[in-house]
Amino acid sequence: MEKDCGAWINLLSHKVKARLNAMLQDLGITAVQSRVIYYILAHYEEGPVFQRDIERVFGLSRSTATGILQLMEKNGIIRRESVARDARLKSLVPTERAFELAEKVQDCFRLTDQMLTCGISEGQIQLFKETASQMLRNLDHWEECTSHPSSTEDLVH
Repeated sequence: MEKDCGAWINLLSHKVKARLNAMLQDLGITAVQSRVIYYILAHYEEGPVFQRDIERVFGLSRSTATGILQLMEKNGIIRRESVARDARLKSLVPTERAFELAEKVQDCFRLTDQMLTCGISEGQIQLFKETASQMLRNLDHWEECTSHPSSTEDLVH
């Protein structure tokens, strides 16, 4: 039986996470922590980065994001600082350790991307990115996509 798109995406996701986890193990961080570090470093100078930003960008539940961020805080990668306008809000601030990890994390991303795209043309890579982006939008607008007759016929049969 041929794999559907969801199965291929799931397989790729698991393999990428496993490879990144193996490469990052010596640094004491996981693949998802590395992505969060990268995001915080890329955005914290533009303004405060909050847990809800991490939840939204990575599609994480509140409890999952809390667990990841608590571990990163415990391991000295980030600090939570109160925001002047609302003491309940805590911005996520990278520590010196985050900056030390940044280059190694970026190297891991670069190597993983090279391995993923080996033997694939620039045009194919661009098409993949456009297709994946459309698939993400489709999932974000599930009701609209399943209300089309051709889509629902496929689901029913």
